[in-house]
Amino acid sequence: MKYRYLYKSLVKHLSHKSHTILTGARQVGKTTLLRQLYKKLKEQNEVVAFVNLENKLFLLRLENNPEAIFDLVPQSPKKIIDGKATKRIFILLDEIQYLSNPSNFLKYFYDEYEYNVKIIASGSSAFYIDKKFKDSLAGRKRIFHLYPLSFNEFLSFKEEGSLNDEITNMVKEPSYLSTYLRSIQSFLNEYLVYGGYPAIVLEDDWEEKKYLLNELKDSYLRKDILESNVDKEVKFLVLLQLLSIQTGNLINKNKLSKAIGIDNKTVEKYVYILQKCFHIDLIKPFYSNTKKEFIKMPKVYFNDLGLRNSLVNNFELPEKREDKGLLFENFVYNQLRLKYPSSNIHFWRTADGNEVDFVIKKSYVTGNAIEVKWDCDKFNQKKYKKFKDSYPRIKLTCIDRNNEDIISY
Repeated sequence: MKYRYLYKSLVKHLSHKSHTILTGARQVGKTTLLRQLYKKLKEQNEVVAFVNLENKLFLLRLENNPEAIFDLVPQSPKKIIDGKATKRIFILLDEIQYLSNPSNFLKYFYDEYEYNVKIIASGSSAFYIDKKFKDSLAGRKRIFHLYPLSFNEFLSFKEEGSLNDEITNMVKEPSYLSTYLRSIQSFLNEYLVYGGYPAIVLEDDWEEKKYLLNELKDSYLRKDILESNVDKEVKFLVLLQLLSIQTGNLINKNKLSKAIGIDNKTVEKYVYILQKCFHIDLIKPFYSNTKKEFIKMPKVYFNDLGLRNSLVNNFELPEKREDKGLLFENFVYNQLRLKYPSSNIHFWRTADGNEVDFVIKKSYVTGNAIEVKWDCDKFNQKKYKKFKDSYPRIKLTCIDRNNEDIISY
């Protein structure tokens, strides 16, 4: 059985009083994770129920009476609760966003059955959860974000987990020459093209991979559009396609609004929806004056390169592509996000075009800076003199596809 990077953290949180909320894009593996937790709890002889709220009969019952959930628990929950037993009831709810008021539902069970009922719930989009969580539920919930497979998880799902050990050895000992380097590079190329959605990673046929990615784009993305109440579907999809072309570049809402034919507020709304549906991330610029971070344009990256490539309709190998540098830069961002909070990842750019791809902020004047190149042989230190003079306490390094550190996250 293949486990995601969040599995251990979720298992650890089972013992906490607060509810566990798992969010992420559709088809990223949330339901599988819930079923793995269900299996573990059953093996431990816990009292546990699994409910999929896409089932409208279950949904209607819970809307009318939240305590109807106990009817779905196989053992005698009322006896456990009324008897104040130390044994808890674990309720796993898939797709909690379909409840009309999930915050009230969770608040009710926490306040009424704090020590007896533990809810572990998934939601397809933080957007729906944000809108429907009218109560902050401070202290009553913890949110975990699940992204597409990281490169290390990708290798494990490919039954190539031993390559992760090779990468670790290369990181620990720079002089270590792995005989598997060519295999690692080949898998990295596949990951850059087809991304990390589990079903697509596990598919071996290249044409089927393309079909599944297009299905993700055409079907599941439209569910996000429908449930987000997007009123101009074609304009929304055009915006998404423009963003895919501009991966790693600045977002200029004025130019986007003119190109698409919608106003700036609609552009902002659609970009917000894409963020909350876990399709894109925006990163802010780095300045020693933090006020400037909020008035300058952000850069856009996709959370999955396979989806991005389906939007630009390009599944060629990276070496044959003009956008290979952008692909690898987006990959580096996704890897950095595994190690650092997104809010700590910035970029540096001046009005006259000087730029550093990523600045990992530790304080106003300290951190790490990374310039991403397909090949660091083309990295010219002199081009970054202005950045080094402005931030002498921030170390600047170049990362390319041969860098073991970035693919080991």
